Amino acid sequence: MNKEEALSIVKEHLTEHRYIHTCGVMETAIHLAAKYGADVKKAEVAAIFHDYAKFRDKDEMKEIILSHHLGDDLLDYNAELWHAPVGAYFVEKEVGIEDDEVLEAIRNHTSGKRKMTVLDKVVYLADYIEPNRQFPGVEEVRAMAETSLDEALIASLRNTMTFLMKKNQAIHPDTFRFYNGLIFDRRS
Repeated sequence: MNKEEALSIVKEHLTEHRYIHTCGVMETAIHLAAKYGADVKKAEVAAIFHDYAKFRDKDEMKEIILSHHLGDDLLDYNAELWHAPVGAYFVEKEVGIEDDEVLEAIRNHTSGKRKMTVLDKVVYLADYIEPNRQFPGVEEVRAMAETSLDEALIASLRNTMTFLMKKNQAIHPDTFRFYNGLIFDRRS
């Protein structure tokens, strides 16, 4: 499937605002993949489909999470996290993409996890820093992304966790594992 076909499939499932975001994530993921040695085509596909399930019905997502054992503990956390594993499921079942690396990058783009691949990291960071995002700290992380993928990820995670803590929201354990793993890797 080429880029235009993929974008036309995903566009049917997104608002105009989210489609513009998706195009920004795609361009950013392509840039980061080329810069840091990830497969550019896989980064493009994962970025295009990363929010495929973003606007699915919450009850439908909950049912998919439970019936397919996508992480029952996920239901204890903000529903904004659900669209990543559910999206990977629907991208495989509805779109027919079976590439495990692409599906894993989609699955991990909200909470992260310990031992992310370069492709996973690229999609996660591209979602955070794409050009249409405007919030405190994003410019700093964009600049860091040009010199160090992991340092940019550490800063993005620090910003995200601080934001969630200020709102008294729970943080998924995988996000802490992702952050701690990057810190531990930096020490070695």
